[in-house]
Amino acid sequence: MLTHTLVNLQRTRVPGATPLEDRTDVALSVVQEKDNGIVVSGARVLATLGPLADEITVYPARTHMISSRSEGKYAFGFAIPCNTPGLKFLCRESFDTGQSHFDHPLGSRYEEMDAVVFFDDVLVPWERVFLYGDVDMCNDWAGQTHRNSHTGHQVVTKNVVKCEFILGLANLMVETLGSGQISQVQQLMAEIIENLEITKACLRSSEADATLDEWGIMCPSYTPLLVARKRFIEMYPRMAEILHLLGSSSLMALPSEADMSGPLGNYITQYLETDTATADERVRLFRLAWDTCCSSFSARQILYERYFGGDALRNGIMLDNIYDKGPMTDFVRDFIYQE
Repeated sequence: MLTHTLVNLQRTRVPGATPLEDRTDVALSVVQEKDNGIVVSGARVLATLGPLADEITVYPARTHMISSRSEGKYAFGFAIPCNTPGLKFLCRESFDTGQSHFDHPLGSRYEEMDAVVFFDDVLVPWERVFLYGDVDMCNDWAGQTHRNSHTGHQVVTKNVVKCEFILGLANLMVETLGSGQISQVQQLMAEIIENLEITKACLRSSEADATLDEWGIMCPSYTPLLVARKRFIEMYPRMAEILHLLGSSSLMALPSEADMSGPLGNYITQYLETDTATADERVRLFRLAWDTCCSSFSARQILYERYFGGDALRNGIMLDNIYDKGPMTDFVRDFIYQE
């Protein structure tokens, strides 16, 4: 298993501040060159699955351009084993609390531990160093290799699956509660369908407009992928909210697996069944819904989708900067001066 870390810790978010060349020396940097490699110290975020991974790749994020004043000590890329001396992981509190698949169907299966990575004079052998000291290459490699197109395609594919999952979950909730003919419910369901179809359309557009780059590699069109990623930052929290609205009181005071077989089991069986589902089916379904939109596991998912690909504002600025608005502008200008 391979994890990665791209972004330096920030001491302050004051406008104009930078995590590089900071007096506190928190940014990961090369502190020494040796015959057998480079020595790095500092900290990075955010290594998902870091404690479970075999190796970690370290390289700069597209959003953290390196100043030429850094003299190359921040310009590097490498991969090393996670048990390399001096490499340490600070993990957040786990969402997998040892509960059953019944009680936490997602958290008990799909916990992805996030970690801050500390590099305490870590020696990186030369044979594990991909690049070093070339600031321009470090700043340009993502664009020159069209990395964002390829990673964006994977991300949007994931987003399609998440939309499909939430649509299926929402539909089962509606069927179980018998609320499918309520106009407000139909409007909420339509919103999820729109999210799914918009995301699928962007993915398909990126594939239909794919082109060969200068290296002969087929690259998906980046613009529709960026549109899909920006929209999903807003879509996913909203879809979690829709699950809240569809489930309402059925999401509260859910019985646990122990309750189902405990002294109150007969009452649960009697009172929690619906016209279309047994009590067991209803409880299983809504425990899944809880783990999707209400639990600590689900809160981490929402936070992840908000920020892992950059916040919506930054992505919007990027979209405006890269989008070719010339043809549309010329079309309107020509129309204005038509006789």
